[in-house]
Amino acid sequence: MARALIVIPTYNERGNVLSLVPEIFQNIKDANILIVDDSSPDDTAGAVKDMQRTYPNLHLLVREKKEGLGRAYVAGFEWGLKNNYEVLVEMDADFSHRVIDLHAMFQVLTQDIDFVVGSRWMTGGEVKNWDKFRYLLSRLGNYYAAFVLGGAINDWTGGFNIWRAEILRRIDMPTLESQGYSFQIEMKYRALRLNFRGIEVPIIFEERRLGYSKMSFSIIFEAVVQVWRLKSKF
Repeated sequence: MARALIVIPTYNERGNVLSLVPEIFQNIKDANILIVDDSSPDDTAGAVKDMQRTYPNLHLLVREKKEGLGRAYVAGFEWGLKNNYEVLVEMDADFSHRVIDLHAMFQVLTQDIDFVVGSRWMTGGEVKNWDKFRYLLSRLGNYYAAFVLGGAINDWTGGFNIWRAEILRRIDMPTLESQGYSFQIEMKYRALRLNFRGIEVPIIFEERRLGYSKMSFSIIFEAVVQVWRLKSKF
């Protein structure tokens, strides 16, 4: 497998990270992990530093302040490119993305595939332990993005994705506009517009184990507006 880096943004995810990092290293051969922490008040960074004594392939990037999911991923991707990783993975810290599904996603990353989407909304995909409002919100959000941008992807808003480094170089990451979950939509749409080839793999998405969701009205509003900006610009 190409040299891969799993990028995991964190903000107050100490409890989850203490369990997730060992699970990844136990189950993914030759794993490399980068925790991108936005100076969490719960000292997530301190927990990562302690684990680095055990896991030499665990890396930490601490940012001065909380600037949103998109900025955290851009910082992590830029770090990965500077350190010559060939494949970069987006993965949540809260166990909503299962390590077992990451195995399946890596398996379809062949020479003919440029990016892989872990999909909740394709045949075989599933979400667990969501209330009706959150389920409906996600479904409508994906239908909305597909209606505006085209139906090439089932799970536009999902954040469990694998990207080849060449995509990140071609996208010109400093020009990415999205801050919240619309970052996932923008990445996929721009990759498709650059004629990169993607594939979806069904995943089971589970509610977080610890902490609370970062979803907010401002994040939802950004996504609603951003799809039309993308459509008009690219």
